[in-house]
Amino acid sequence: MLQWQRGPLSNYQYLLHLNNLADRSCNDLSQYPVFPWIINDYSSPELDLSNPGTFRDLSKPVGALNQERLERLLTRYKEMPEPKFMYGSHYSSPGYVLFYLVRIAPEYMLCLQNGRFDNADRMFNSIAETWKNCLDGATYFKELIPEFYDEDISFLVNSLKLDLGKRQGGQMVDDVELPAWASNFLQKNKDALESSYVSEHLHEWIDLIFGYKQKGSEAVGAHNVFHPLTYEGGVDLNRYVYVYKSLEDPDEKVAMLTQILEFGQTPKQLFVTPHPRRITPKLKSMSQASSYSASVTDSPGEESFEDLTEESRSLAWNNITKLQLHEQYKIHKDYFYSIAFGRRQDTLMGHDDAVSKICWHNDRLYSASWDSTVKVWSGVPAEMSGTKRHQFDLVAELEHDVSVNTINLNAVSTLLVSGTKEGMVNIWDLTTATLLHQISCHSGTVCDAAFSPDSRHVLSTGVDGCLKVIDVQTGTLISSMTSEEPQRCFVWDGNSVLSGSRSGELFVWDLLGAKISERIQGHTGAVTCIWMNEQCSSIITGGEDRQIMFWKLQY
Repeated sequence: MLQWQRGPLSNYQYLLHLNNLADRSCNDLSQYPVFPWIINDYSSPELDLSNPGTFRDLSKPVGALNQERLERLLTRYKEMPEPKFMYGSHYSSPGYVLFYLVRIAPEYMLCLQNGRFDNADRMFNSIAETWKNCLDGATYFKELIPEFYDEDISFLVNSLKLDLGKRQGGQMVDDVELPAWASNFLQKNKDALESSYVSEHLHEWIDLIFGYKQKGSEAVGAHNVFHPLTYEGGVDLNRYVYVYKSLEDPDEKVAMLTQILEFGQTPKQLFVTPHPRRITPKLKSMSQASSYSASVTDSPGEESFEDLTEESRSLAWNNITKLQLHEQYKIHKDYFYSIAFGRRQDTLMGHDDAVSKICWHNDRLYSASWDSTVKVWSGVPAEMSGTKRHQFDLVAELEHDVSVNTINLNAVSTLLVSGTKEGMVNIWDLTTATLLHQISCHSGTVCDAAFSPDSRHVLSTGVDGCLKVIDVQTGTLISSMTSEEPQRCFVWDGNSVLSGSRSGELFVWDLLGAKISERIQGHTGAVTCIWMNEQCSSIITGGEDRQIMFWKLQY
């Protein structure tokens, strides 16, 4: 999901992935991958993908796109006895798939239709006509299939010269009639699918087909209710138990199984909460917002620091070179507290030397120290308003030969990477508290180390100016790059890296190309820490110049 949100995975690839997770395959006509209608305009001479009116409303199922038809369906729904459903047909079934593919798979259609093709006027004759039927037809709620966004046009062309019948107007059914703007129909369909508008709204369609609006009260509110037999779990054929009645007759069981296979099946539900939207940065010219220095004791202006962290939600990794400084704060005091009530809650004396790095995840504290250990503590947080104090128990101690300078966890906290002052990178299995790999990476202290989002690789930086990529499974070095100066800290997505240097500059690295793709002037002293939120939309850096800088994209 994050790969799609951040940009590396296209809308087309992500939809294929969701269909695959929902057990839908091109090898099964009853569970064929389902794709959405995207374009709403099949009559204009030119296709304008910058006009929102060109696109179908992705927040509604096909059956709800025509308000007049929807009102008729809702009237019937209210008067219907249990089990109620809004639509008498489905959006994906073997018949609908073959409706689109009859020109390349006529034998399957003949098998389905008892040796004959469908009535010529009901065939897939025209894109515009099919879309109009989906909007106006009483039982016409078809979505599309992946072929509409692929490169093979054969399903639109009667290359086999099939006799598909003659329409009432006298014309023979041949190639599919394309819109006036469709000099390159499939490419324009693909462009529409990957457009900014669709990227901003595709999560709404996912909620309907694979998500939380598929069943229950949310489905009712979204006008997305189909026959109970179309849903996974609607009937247990092995026990002959249907959600509303018992199946005692074997013939009835066969009939119901046939109905399930041929009527259509709703995909397996993948999400029970709203699907996050895609991060879609608008590619406008960037301008640097105003910056200022202010004491942390000053009264807040029109925007507080907390407000600023919520402003920007559209910085994707592939646009990170457009990073711009938004605000900066100068710390005039030696220390300040940011915890609620500004008071210390507890002190844990856990090491014999300086603590160099700490991590917290799922009520566990991980502490690294110059005393050559990493300790894992089980902790229960204290209530801010109560008198209960933190309760910590030491559950594991990871011993090293030298001082530990940095640690980091993988996404699910099953692995830990540690970097030492002698340049060693260690990968630990936290489930067994055992060392998996020890790799000599740097000629001096390891400044920072972290896992990729998929936990397959570790990236480390050192005072020797090197960036090293390690394969977690084998513990081998697979890539190395050298910078002009040490990179003190970094964040990364597995392919690109944003690092903070000793000189105060921010570096954007292309790991696949093994090069620096951008240098951004930041602090006047070394960058000591860097943070990015999960959506890659907000970045905060801190430096030895006592500045805290907030970075964002200009919309």
